[in-house]
Amino acid sequence: MSAIYLIGLREGLEITLVVSILVAFLVKTDRRPLLRHVAAGVAAAAVLSVAVAILLQAGVARLSFTQQELFEAIASFVAVAFVTWMIFWMRRMARSIGSELRGRMEEAIRVGPFAIASVAFLAVVREGLETSILFYAAAQGAGDNSRPLLGITLGLLTAVVLGWLLYVSAVRINLSRFFTWTGALLVLVAAGITKYGVHDLQEAGVLPGLDTQAFDVSGAFPPDTWYAELLRGMVNFTPAPTVLETVAWLAYGIPVLVLFLWPARKPTLQKVS
Repeated sequence: MSAIYLIGLREGLEITLVVSILVAFLVKTDRRPLLRHVAAGVAAAAVLSVAVAILLQAGVARLSFTQQELFEAIASFVAVAFVTWMIFWMRRMARSIGSELRGRMEEAIRVGPFAIASVAFLAVVREGLETSILFYAAAQGAGDNSRPLLGITLGLLTAVVLGWLLYVSAVRINLSRFFTWTGALLVLVAAGITKYGVHDLQEAGVLPGLDTQAFDVSGAFPPDTWYAELLRGMVNFTPAPTVLETVAWLAYGIPVLVLFLWPARKPTLQKVS
C-alpha cells in the first residue's frame, strides 16, 4: 500500500499544483467567473481517468490466464515508461511549467469557455491517465483490492490538502527537494513494476526461468510479517525472486536512479562582446 500511497501523493500533488496555477491566474486577473470552466475541465479529466482504471480491471477479468499475464506485463512496461518519462520531464520543466500554463490559459480566454475547459482538461488528464496505469500496475502485487484503493485514496487526499495549503500559503515546501526524493522512490517502485512485468512474462511462458530463483530469504522475511510487508510496499521487495526478475530490477533501477540523481547541467552564460 505504501508504494501506491506514494503514487497517489506524487501524482496528486502534480495535479493540484497545475490546477492551483490555473486558479491563481484567474483569481489574480479578476476573472473568477471563468473558474467554473476550469472546474468542468478538471471534472471531465477525473471521470475519464477513473473510467480508464475501471476498464483496465474489467477488461482483464474477461481474459484467459495467459492473456491476463501478457496484458499485465504490457501494462507494467507501459507504466514504467510513463513514470520514467514523468520524473525526468518534471525535473526539466519545474521552473517553466507555471509560465507555460498561464500563457496557454491567456490564449484560451481569447477563444472562449470551451477552450478554457480544454486547457484544464488537457493539463490534468495526462497526470490522471498516468495515475490510472501506474495504480493498475502497482496493485498487481496486492493480496486484495481494498488496500490499493485505500492507498491511492489516502495519497490523493493528502495531495489535495497539501495543494490547498500551498495555495493559501499556509505551508511552504521545497518542491524541488520534494520531487527529487519522491522521484527517487518512484524509480524504485518502477523497478519493482519492471520485475512484475518480467514475472508475468515468465508465467505466460514467454520468458524461461520461472522456477530458477536468484535467492530465497523467505526464512528471514516471512511474507506475513510487518517488515516484509513494509519492504514489499515501499520497493516491491519479494523474498524469493527469479534470476530474470532480479536482473530486470537491477538493469532498470541502478542506471535510471544514477541518471535521475546526477546533477543537472547548469546553462552556460554567453559572453557579451
